[in-house]
Amino acid sequence: MNVAVVGGGIVGLAAAYYLAEGGASVAVYEKGSIGNGSTERSAGGIRTQFSTPVNVDLSLASIDVWDEFEAEFGADISYRRPGYLFCARAEETAADLEESVAIQHERGVPSELLTPEEARGVCPGLVSEKFRAASYCALDGFADPHLALQGFVTAAREAGATIHTETPVTDVLRENGRVRGVEADGERIETDVVVNAAGPWARQVSRMADLDLPIAPRRRQILVVEPETPVPESVPLTIDLDTGSYFRPEREGAALVGGHFSTTDPEADPDQDPDSYATGTDLDWSAQAIERAADHTTYFGPDAAVKRGWAGLYAVTPDHHPVIETSIPGLVTAAGFSGHGFQHAPATGQLITELALDGEPSLVDISSLGSERFDGKRALVDERNVA
Repeated sequence: MNVAVVGGGIVGLAAAYYLAEGGASVAVYEKGSIGNGSTERSAGGIRTQFSTPVNVDLSLASIDVWDEFEAEFGADISYRRPGYLFCARAEETAADLEESVAIQHERGVPSELLTPEEARGVCPGLVSEKFRAASYCALDGFADPHLALQGFVTAAREAGATIHTETPVTDVLRENGRVRGVEADGERIETDVVVNAAGPWARQVSRMADLDLPIAPRRRQILVVEPETPVPESVPLTIDLDTGSYFRPEREGAALVGGHFSTTDPEADPDQDPDSYATGTDLDWSAQAIERAADHTTYFGPDAAVKRGWAGLYAVTPDHHPVIETSIPGLVTAAGFSGHGFQHAPATGQLITELALDGEPSLVDISSLGSERFDGKRALVDERNVA
């Protein structure tokens, strides 16, 4: 079977590896360089604390791979597991956390509901009086996106996949209601299956196949900050759910600081050109990010210094869940992860392979992730734990 994968981020490369391992002849087409879209601009989070069963299941299936990544792929991805700490100020947010933890327990995740005082025990700099409740899971952590992506690149090539960079796909070929290949670099390439793993560019690719998936780019920013008080590496990635602020430890006391703030960040825009966004950080957003981090922890304050920063794109759907499906015969879509594509890439790569080679997925029940859910005839179930 011949497969063309559109998109050279971590979802596309994970798919290329598992497809090639499964016996397919695989070619990846990336319009720029490998990982220059969203992957290498992510915070590298890997967590189980989601609010819907399918996202928890995608996490658990992926963590099985992340746990053994160095042994299986021979790549050290700097995988650290100090946990994730979700903090709730409002009564409604605290109730949502309790409901989410119950869902996680049903799927076998050992997350915990904590009092604010207990939360300060795992994050000593937390201003606990700001919060009503928290949830924590020691399974959660983060890895280096660049190293993880390169691990999949090497493995995919060794499995026989070819990777074409600076090679944009300009058309998806259809015949009699079925996708038959792609046009890239002025050449028609006939395939049995095309995989749309183009992240923020996925809607553009879907339109080439006469589909219109509700996947929109959303710019998100991250800072590397030298805090007033060094952040120990044992501190979890800590999220203030009600303000959108989060931080996690970096090396040598520094921290990554981020969040989405309605006063400084635009909403996802389906008509935005993903190639036109600014890759640097905004001054107003940067000031607000440090201010909000200082509001709920003692690590940051007036003397905190920004070392560097960058912006990347989320590929966002209306319910913050991905589309993973066979959209039409010959076209498999895996996009719209709403910021969770890095951590869910291992499971997604395997699911894409099952869809392409077997026709039916078995690793995770993804029946809720088809694009038909956006037909307006049913209520969407939103993922609440979005960072």
